[in-house]
Amino acid sequence: MAIRSIGGRTPRISDHVFIDESAVIIGDVELSEGCSVWPGAVIRADDDSVSIGEGSAIMDMAFAEAPTGRPVMIGPRCIVSHGARLHGCVLKEGVLVGIGAIVLDGVSVGKGSIIAAGTVLTPGTDVPENTMMAGVPGRVLRNTTEEERQAIHEEVRNVHEKALRYKTDNASR
Repeated sequence: MAIRSIGGRTPRISDHVFIDESAVIIGDVELSEGCSVWPGAVIRADDDSVSIGEGSAIMDMAFAEAPTGRPVMIGPRCIVSHGARLHGCVLKEGVLVGIGAIVLDGVSVGKGSIIAAGTVLTPGTDVPENTMMAGVPGRVLRNTTEEERQAIHEEVRNVHEKALRYKTDNASR
């Protein structure tokens, strides 16, 4: 794994975090307890900060960047799926960003929301709590169901358990 400081900005990583050896973490990044950063993910905070809440997962090939004046804030128990892109945005608790989705500057995604695979949220979009967004550009599809929010919670737990296995298996090498 590549963990780098730049311009006096140094990653802060809690003890119980899984970071794949191919992940890249640069600058003012904070990884809270139970986070996981998967193969090929890049988190770059050379101009502003990226904070990732407890238990959140940044999946394979995902990218998060904080441009000047636009920190990235990911709340607890979120999943940023494979190949998703985050740029200067905020995700509240329990958000799922689908495969290949793009969330741009100034976007705020409310708690319990789902950003469908391939969706593009244009700058400044405000996603209400418990909302499913889809399309290019992203639009409100409907409210998320209790079952969908529970499924996100279960997937966060599954990813956390998998991260523990990866961390244990890699520690023995």
